[in-house]
Amino acid sequence: MTEDSTKGLSNVIHIDDERIQDHLGKIVRGSVEETLNALLDAEADRLCNAERYERSEARQDTRAGNYERKLQTRAGEVSLKVPKLRRQTFETAIIERYRRRECSVEEALVEMYLAGVSVRRVEDITEALWGTRVSSGTVSNLNKKIYEQIEAWRHKPIEGVHPYVYLDGIVLKRSWAGEVRNVSLLVAIGVNQEGYREILGIVEGAKEDKAGWSAFLKHLKERGLSGVELIISDACLGLVESVSDFYPEARWQRCVVHFYRNVFSHVPSTKVREVAHMLKAIHAQESRAAASRKAAEVVAALKAKKLSKAAELVESHIEETFSFYAFPDQHWIKLKTNNPLERIMREIRRRTRVVGAFPDGQSALNLAAARLRHIAGTKWSTKRYMNIDLLKQQRMSA
Repeated sequence: MTEDSTKGLSNVIHIDDERIQDHLGKIVRGSVEETLNALLDAEADRLCNAERYERSEARQDTRAGNYERKLQTRAGEVSLKVPKLRRQTFETAIIERYRRRECSVEEALVEMYLAGVSVRRVEDITEALWGTRVSSGTVSNLNKKIYEQIEAWRHKPIEGVHPYVYLDGIVLKRSWAGEVRNVSLLVAIGVNQEGYREILGIVEGAKEDKAGWSAFLKHLKERGLSGVELIISDACLGLVESVSDFYPEARWQRCVVHFYRNVFSHVPSTKVREVAHMLKAIHAQESRAAASRKAAEVVAALKAKKLSKAAELVESHIEETFSFYAFPDQHWIKLKTNNPLERIMREIRRRTRVVGAFPDGQSALNLAAARLRHIAGTKWSTKRYMNIDLLKQQRMSA
């Protein structure tokens, strides 16, 4: 490259694109702001039937100053000087559009939160979509509305009958006087008379004991839970006694999977696979009588293998896992275990894991209930879970 060409390049004008874009943006925002404020003034003149400071017999109102309001536009945030009138409320399409936008943003925030999006993430999303972060006041109002909706949903009446009910509990962490303690949440789902699943309720329990389960079942019964024929759950402390107090005619089915795990805790790891096949053979029988006979054989086999504690557990509690045999065989696979509720519990744990320790039990309850409410509005509850007509036919032929 020659000296002359180098000298020529030094005279090239360098354009700062970023500064130009910023300057153009300010010009556009200024023009938009000026135009909108002019429209507001014109609208005020129309409502007053006279221009500002104009003396006229036809004048219908006078101005009383103005107030400032921010408005998000495609050009960015602009400041509006909204006129105030002495005799009438100033209304304009610009403000109505602003209100509709605020309402739509709030509705979107609520739906995002209920769907499991954290408040911090909600703030990031609103900034990306609308150019500004939601204010602390908006978040406060949002939380208040969400909690009101959740409480109304948690206490709404339970309509119809629910022959099958699944119960389970989940333990989360909460901070208490500088210490981290457990908070227990009790959850119930059911299958209604049309064969669809419904989330029946969630409450905070001090712990999973008889008092906690009794309070939960009372809560469900007072809201209208009826027609219960089978309750499926783990062998939670005090649950069976509570069930007999509130639903004495309902049978109790101990979750087969949880029962297997209890047995495996008394079996060496090298023999778990073999024992699992033995236990599964019991619940694969065609009738309760056949299952009882098979269980006796398994107990004898376990004793022969020197697995006395496992044998004792099977011998004393296996009958608790046979209640499903009293119902249509097409339903057995869905009545043996608490798996339908276990999946929901995993979803609650996934949603609450990001929080760590909650400040109190109510916060844990609100967040878990929000997730359940969202699940209840998905295809989970609109897909038929089982043909409940088979149960009706069985009862009629009995």
